[in-house]
Amino acid sequence: MNSESLLRVLSGTGIASRRRLADAIKQGRVSVNGEVITDFRHPVNREEDYIALDGQPVGLEAQEPVYLILNKPKGVLSTVSDERGRSTVIDLLPARYRSLRLYPVGRLDRDSTGLLLLTNDGRLTNRLTHPGFEHEKEYLIHIKGKLTGGELKKLTMGLELEDGRTSPAVIKEVEPTPYNYSVTIHEGKKRQLRRMFAALGHKVLALKRVRLGELKLGDLKEGEVKEVGKGEV
Repeated sequence: MNSESLLRVLSGTGIASRRRLADAIKQGRVSVNGEVITDFRHPVNREEDYIALDGQPVGLEAQEPVYLILNKPKGVLSTVSDERGRSTVIDLLPARYRSLRLYPVGRLDRDSTGLLLLTNDGRLTNRLTHPGFEHEKEYLIHIKGKLTGGELKKLTMGLELEDGRTSPAVIKEVEPTPYNYSVTIHEGKKRQLRRMFAALGHKVLALKRVRLGELKLGDLKEGEVKEVGKGEV
């Protein structure tokens, strides 16, 4: 069997997100045949090599990919575990999915709701979260009052935040439901939309993601999940 990069092989096992596995390699926590490896591209043969993470053997059999859409409720963390015992998205999954080592693709902050994709497909996670691929994310936002013409222009032109300038956003006014604006971006800075509106003097009172690329939340109820095929993703 042909060799593959260490990071690709580890990502395919579903034991952790691609980003966490990359960090583990960089930190010297991964060994191949007893030798600590810090190069993501180190060639690995699934049939012949022995890989360990933190001293524990890693099974190299790739899991069958699973893709779930979750409508995340407010107050739930977009992570697989929490040392403080707070509710996470994994707690919401039906029992049959909890042993599949699924990880959320990107994040929604604790106070936000809506579409969150969970999968054990490491390569897909990388494609959807890497800024170079520029996948659109659409959100519904509720603020008090309305944006002025000048504020709309600033959002569509890009805003200067403490961690850099945002790319142009697409923003539309919608019928209050209670959300009154639809905003589409393709970046993933931490709490980006809340900070963008705060820079204009507006507090985001509610935020819901309704689309990720071509995946749409639809009428999925809060706390519910549905499995989608690889073709849809």
